[in-house]
Amino acid sequence: MTANTVSTGTAVPRARRRIPVRTPHQAARAKGSRLRGGRLAAVPWALPALALVGVLLVYPFFRSVYGSVFEDNGFTSSYTGLDNYARLADDPIFGRSLLNTVMWVAGTLLLPVVAGLLIAVATHRTRWGPAAQLVIVLPFAISGAATAVLWRFMLTSDGAVNQVLRGVGLDSWAQSWLLEWPQNTISMIVASTWQATGLNVVLFAIGLRAIPRETVEAAQLDGATGWRMFRFITLPQLRAMTVVVVGMAIVNSLKAFDMIWILTQGGPSRSSETLALTMYREAFRLFHVGYGSAIALVLSVIVVASSWIYLRRQMPSATAR
Repeated sequence: MTANTVSTGTAVPRARRRIPVRTPHQAARAKGSRLRGGRLAAVPWALPALALVGVLLVYPFFRSVYGSVFEDNGFTSSYTGLDNYARLADDPIFGRSLLNTVMWVAGTLLLPVVAGLLIAVATHRTRWGPAAQLVIVLPFAISGAATAVLWRFMLTSDGAVNQVLRGVGLDSWAQSWLLEWPQNTISMIVASTWQATGLNVVLFAIGLRAIPRETVEAAQLDGATGWRMFRFITLPQLRAMTVVVVGMAIVNSLKAFDMIWILTQGGPSRSSETLALTMYREAFRLFHVGYGSAIALVLSVIVVASSWIYLRRQMPSATAR
């Protein structure tokens, strides 16, 4: 027999190990210390990203805010307060640039987004769909500068578009596409649509493949086909992807630059400039740094406000689905 048995042969259980009991206050303190330790452990990993954002985004923004209250020509600088912002209201070039920017936003939402959606739906689950989508996506692989050079060759007075129109007997349709407003802005929006539609097709095609097949089959059993299928099944299921596509289209149209610069350089007489191009010309070509900073700040506010308002209105309903 061992020391834990008695003469009757009955085993005596060993003493159980006592587990210390924490009070609720002690448990909360221990949990808080663990959370703080986890958060502090993540700080060194986040510092490089925060530093990069600070250098590339935060500092330039506040530097523009500071520069917008000065008149700076690159050599001398003097404090002017809000004079640069007051000048915006009286500047006809700024007004035309703002109008062109609105046209770019409307055109980018109307043409590439709608065209991308229709093409993606038309080529979805068809035998020739992947090949057609590949052809449409190819222009997106071309840089914006190369796209602008190509369309400049087509849209000049003796370019390919006018030559084709004259060749088929439509001489009255031939015109100077890039020399008069507003057709120069509309022509550049069409050129941008040719390139941007491919990305929208890809994104909408991904959204279509994510629609559950059971949902489509149930709708077909209920008699939904054609327009009814698109209106009540396909379009609601693509709500989340539409939010992404439209958000990207708004931001890209507000900062449109390379296409306009190569095709018209904002001309003639600065009639086709957008806010991004006007900011560049004032700050880096005419050396009105303070006035250019004010335009840049206005553009930044428009981009952030429009994106925030749109996402705030759309994301709750999109995530709820």
